[in-house]
Amino acid sequence: MGVENSLPKLLRGALSGNARIIQSATLTIIRQLKVSNPSVADELAKILAYDGVGASVARSAGLDSAPLDNESRLELVNIEEFDEDMHPPIFGQNLHEQIERFFRERSKMEDLIAHGLRPSTNLLLVGPPGVGKTYLSQYISCRLHLPLVTLDLASVVSSYLGKTGQNIKRVFEYVRSNKAVLLLDEFDAVAKRRDDESDLGELKRIVNVLLKELENWPVDSLVIAATNHPELLDKAIWRRFDHVLEIGFPDSSARLNILRRAIGELIDEDILSVMAEVTENLSGADLTSLCDRIARRVIIDSENIVQASIVELKSSLPDAHKFNGIFIRSAKRTLGKKITQKDLADWLGITPATVSHHMKGESV
Repeated sequence: MGVENSLPKLLRGALSGNARIIQSATLTIIRQLKVSNPSVADELAKILAYDGVGASVARSAGLDSAPLDNESRLELVNIEEFDEDMHPPIFGQNLHEQIERFFRERSKMEDLIAHGLRPSTNLLLVGPPGVGKTYLSQYISCRLHLPLVTLDLASVVSSYLGKTGQNIKRVFEYVRSNKAVLLLDEFDAVAKRRDDESDLGELKRIVNVLLKELENWPVDSLVIAATNHPELLDKAIWRRFDHVLEIGFPDSSARLNILRRAIGELIDEDILSVMAEVTENLSGADLTSLCDRIARRVIIDSENIVQASIVELKSSLPDAHKFNGIFIRSAKRTLGKKITQKDLADWLGITPATVSHHMKGESV
């Protein structure tokens, strides 16, 4: 019996939350891997051993147990082990170059220190929801081979601000003692401008704590802060970050690559090109969700892939009447003679005459 025969049992146990089934299936897999892949078998045994003695599974990854809120006894952070098989995020060329330069700098830390220069220890990610800030943080964790420790600052801000400050300080101390990437999500929840008269003095003191931590952060770890509202951040916070990456909505090339990765196996490349043109105001998360809905229509309802795409595109964009014209003109530019007015009429459920008006840029 091979490892693959134990995987369904393991998955059933995981989805049902049945620890006994999980342990039984894992023990079987460990025995099967002892000869063919002893390092993986040992890692599984280590994880199972920590779980068996009631310790945090994070301990098996070389981390201390996560810090707890003193009153609720709930963990303050979420800990993820880095995923070696993670796909790189898809951004525009300029942003990709900035990210790769950051990795080159991290790889040259010893050279920088030898020349009396301090390596970068922090990174600020700015951009609207859904553009890939969290995914990029996970990818950085993967590339640096460090676990990702995420603190959602919006969730720890308490009406008792003294308690909030204590919790934040506890998290910083935790990551200082465990080499990791610390992601401060919803950073603007606490790093607000200190001249904001609506904020209490305690919140301003928290900003000062953040400034000090960023200035003295150890080089073997990394702090990433993510915000949807950069205009709320204290000016001094901006100066403390070695790198600021502004992540906007993907350009047409990035949109095409996102669509290609998400649904390229189901749809023709030419249609993907048209879809990339008409989704200008969608984020990477929006595009991925769009592709999921299209795939569900095709698989569950056996719909034509192009028509399913059009239905879901219409529902994703606010003005269906405007969408028809944009789609038709984009399709003709991209596909040329490959597509006829009748094809477009059939796809969109309109008359060929209406298609002709749209191709001329006329309103209908």
